[in-house]
Amino acid sequence: MKRILAALLALCLLLPAGAMAQEVVNVFNWEDYIDESVLELFEQETGIHVNYMCFTQNEDMIVQVEANPGAFDLVFPSEYMVERLMNKGLLAEINYDNIPNFQYIADNLKNPSYDANNAHSVPYMWGTLGILYNTELVDDPVESWGILFEEQYQEKYRNSVFMMDSLRDGLGLALRYLGYSMNSNNFVELNAAKDLLIAQKQSGVVKAYQMDEIKDKMVAGEGALAVMYSGDAQYSIDLNDKLAYAVPREGSNIWVDCMVIPQSAKNKENAEKLIDFLCRPDIAQMNCEYIWYSSPNTAAIELMGEEYTENSVMNPAEETVANCEYYHDLDASAQVIWNALWQEVKNAK
Repeated sequence: MKRILAALLALCLLLPAGAMAQEVVNVFNWEDYIDESVLELFEQETGIHVNYMCFTQNEDMIVQVEANPGAFDLVFPSEYMVERLMNKGLLAEINYDNIPNFQYIADNLKNPSYDANNAHSVPYMWGTLGILYNTELVDDPVESWGILFEEQYQEKYRNSVFMMDSLRDGLGLALRYLGYSMNSNNFVELNAAKDLLIAQKQSGVVKAYQMDEIKDKMVAGEGALAVMYSGDAQYSIDLNDKLAYAVPREGSNIWVDCMVIPQSAKNKENAEKLIDFLCRPDIAQMNCEYIWYSSPNTAAIELMGEEYTENSVMNPAEETVANCEYYHDLDASAQVIWNALWQEVKNAK
């Protein structure tokens, strides 16, 4: 026994520091935004344990990343928040030697305006912002954001509209309806959007400002109309065939949720291994078919075939996409204004 213990001790001394500790990767992602079996497969194939944590809004996520350096190895922000994290010096550059599966990312999502040459980010999922509606409760054409705001609809849809509890989406769609950019820094335009949202709230049409809860409530028939991301809309439609989705003619947001590695990450190579794994076509297919957000992975789309390509929620027409815009990060002064105006909306009686 003493000889065995001595041999084990000698082996420990020969191994590099930390070699006997379990490999880990600390992930910070949105709620309900991955097929958990994908994580299990990654652990089985690599031996790397995934510590998985969730957030519900970009603004909550960045607070945690800034306040807890070293706590996260892989984070999933939206495109405008990638810009903000970059501007704050909080992101590491990605070593693409470790991510050969990046080759499967669609060309139109590479080298984006928010991150030149994808130096700091890899697309994870993308989609649109639009309106989910119950065809049994809504007999008006859902073609414009105006159905959420205009006086002619207010009595008909009283207490039946779910709005997203998100300042970028809330103020952004109001701006777009008024003919302005969803990235406006113009106070007159922003104030007009705020006034429109307050008038909507005071009219009584708004049932609630929520996020993830909305999709299940629409499935249950608790609302007529809801502002929703396309992936959540598809989830809802799959569970209730009376639901339908539209991107209004005024245009909307086309968003990209990305995979990024904080500068303070303690397990950068493990994070890159997970990024590469999530970009593998069969894994990207599993993930897409589980959460039903639009996939950036061309090989995964080929595997899914017509089920994906003929679905207008998942695969919107080119003209619909062309009429949408990315969110971009707001400068510090604009952030203050947007936050203040959104609080006025939320506090309005």
